[in-house]
Amino acid sequence: MNSGENHPMHLHGFRFYVVGMGVGVFNNETDPLNYNLYDPPEANTIPIPKDGWATIRFRASNPGVWYMHCHFDRHMTWGMDTVFIVKNGKTAEARMKDPPAYMPPCGSDSLYGTPRSFLQREA
Repeated sequence: MNSGENHPMHLHGFRFYVVGMGVGVFNNETDPLNYNLYDPPEANTIPIPKDGWATIRFRASNPGVWYMHCHFDRHMTWGMDTVFIVKNGKTAEARMKDPPAYMPPCGSDSLYGTPRSFLQREA
């Protein structure tokens, strides 16, 4: 992108490990050989190097739709954002909780209707 500065990329809903980082074009044959898989730093925001890349690793155990974006607002309009869709896992800690009993259900006239979200369905 011939960028002028680093890009602070932030992931909502998770903390992640930064296992690799570099400048230039990522090489999927040689760059992974330098990954730090032993004691990588943990973060929820990382400065992507000017004209560079970073590799992160995280356990997708928090169901929902999670936004990852550059913290420079204008850069989001350029497409420097994405979402991760994390479905329910097999353990109680990795599943969406049901709505509380006191919460009224959506009616048939609701924008979303009554079906459960696909995130709440079995994996």
